[in-house]
Amino acid sequence: MIRIELDEASLGATRIAISPLRDAFCALHLALPWRRPSWPYQEWVVGAREVWREDERLGPLRELLAEGRYEVSDFLLPRPVGTVNVHEELDQLRSTDPEFVRAQAAVTFPGMADEPFLLPYLKDPQAACAALADAYAAWWEGAIEPYWPTMRRLVEDEVLVRARTFATEGVDTLFSGLEARGRWERPVLELTKHYEAEYATGERRLVLVPLVFAEGCRLYSTDDPEVVAVSYQARGAATLREPVEPVAEDRLGLMLGRGRAAVLRELVGPLTTAGVADRLGLAPSTVSEHLSVLAEAGVVTRHRVGRSVYYQLTDTGRSLLALLAGEGVLHAVA
Repeated sequence: MIRIELDEASLGATRIAISPLRDAFCALHLALPWRRPSWPYQEWVVGAREVWREDERLGPLRELLAEGRYEVSDFLLPRPVGTVNVHEELDQLRSTDPEFVRAQAAVTFPGMADEPFLLPYLKDPQAACAALADAYAAWWEGAIEPYWPTMRRLVEDEVLVRARTFATEGVDTLFSGLEARGRWERPVLELTKHYEAEYATGERRLVLVPLVFAEGCRLYSTDDPEVVAVSYQARGAATLREPVEPVAEDRLGLMLGRGRAAVLRELVGPLTTAGVADRLGLAPSTVSEHLSVLAEAGVVTRHRVGRSVYYQLTDTGRSLLALLAGEGVLHAVA
């Protein structure tokens, strides 16, 4: 268990940031040969493992992530700055302070200074980080980039929902609704890990990073002098799933039609038409038609944020789900 104590300054400065590189890194962990991904990732992982095996450009990553090496050093992942462009993060990696790389390598891999996989980061950190960034770029190109438009919508929706929760309900509600592997009891955030450690943020701010591939590994970064970064599982990983058979007994589907019922079930939190379409594998035009009917019936409402229109359940919609589908969403946080 990892315990991170957050003081009032850290809590007040909490923010949420997108990091495509962190998602790519966790996806890489999930694709390692000895991992057994759960069903949302099983179709994706077939092609990803082929990239991992056959792309020679991934050498620096293979060396760092050989079986038995589970440590994640802070120099592997730059500070999350909220970009949706992975190449901006790779440029950060290439410009990492060489002394920070050496220090982190020594802390993460103590007594291993003579190991061939670590020597480049100690002798010429700048060149080693450049090679590592190139390896990340190759992994991104082969395994993540085709999925990124969908993934981007998922994490952008997640940021919007969490930011609204933080603004309207406060930090306690924000933390309590993250996921099962994180637990908040003020002033301590607990993360389920296979070892014990305790940290205090001091005056550093907390950055929460939603990931589609968080099942690959939960990341936390504590050595940065300005931020403590913690990743968590964003909603919507099921967009990567294989097709599943419809539920045999579906009273909601019988009443509304299966497509419309499926759309309604996705709206526990605010989503755009494209976000719902991504999750269900339906055409945006089909989802738009379903949402229009549901809005006219008063079970969903819509509001505009910038150029995007977000839909979410009304109290009537929550009651309908709870009564006909047996889903406990009567008190869901918007």
